[in-house]
Amino acid sequence: MKKQFVGIALLLLAVSLSGLSLAESNPREAITKSLKSIFPGTTPSEINPSPMEGVSEVLIGPRLFYISNDGKYLLQGSLIDIATRTDIGEERRNGIRLNAINELSEEKMIVFPAKNSRHTITVFTDIDCGYCRKLHDEIDQFNAKGITVRYLAFPRSGIGAASYNKAVSVWCDKDRQAAMTRAKSGETLPKADCDNPVREEYELGQLIGVQGTPAIVMEDGALLPGYVPAAKLAAMLDKGT
Repeated sequence: MKKQFVGIALLLLAVSLSGLSLAESNPREAITKSLKSIFPGTTPSEINPSPMEGVSEVLIGPRLFYISNDGKYLLQGSLIDIATRTDIGEERRNGIRLNAINELSEEKMIVFPAKNSRHTITVFTDIDCGYCRKLHDEIDQFNAKGITVRYLAFPRSGIGAASYNKAVSVWCDKDRQAAMTRAKSGETLPKADCDNPVREEYELGQLIGVQGTPAIVMEDGALLPGYVPAAKLAAMLDKGT
């Protein structure tokens, strides 16, 4: 009986190790299968080794996850390199965020260019947001400091809300820059509708981690939540922060 028990134990151990070996040798299969149970119909854009042993980095569009190679555990958050005390995950998110925005192209943005541009920021904005209006009040100061401001719509109340419709009306105006300034000063624009990128920009903001407005995306892809005065932001950009 004892020999039989030992034999069964060894068999179970072999099966377990076999499964582990399969996950280690082909983590893509295990990860893809696991993701389908969480995000049905979704295929990962990329699956790459991460700096952490036994864990892979997974991209689904512009969203970054870390998943154990056996597909059992998912981490959505910071991955800290203790030696350098840097957030590896955030560094990767910055690059992914910047690529996603640049793929949108400036043709779908409302741009306030600096005459002698040295820096470019991208701002997710809401027409009715108080601090968005405060930031826009300084648009001339941003431009004077060589900062080009590119606006993307992020109506916080969601698709179809009043702020969403205001963003559409701004986009559909023949002079979008002037319409943005008028709307942010509190003027009610005539309601308009046309082909517009407002929904696309709102959904992009959600995917890359925008939770409120204004949300400033820096030149390296870093996301700054909230209003930052023109002088302070210029100093940060000059330092490469």
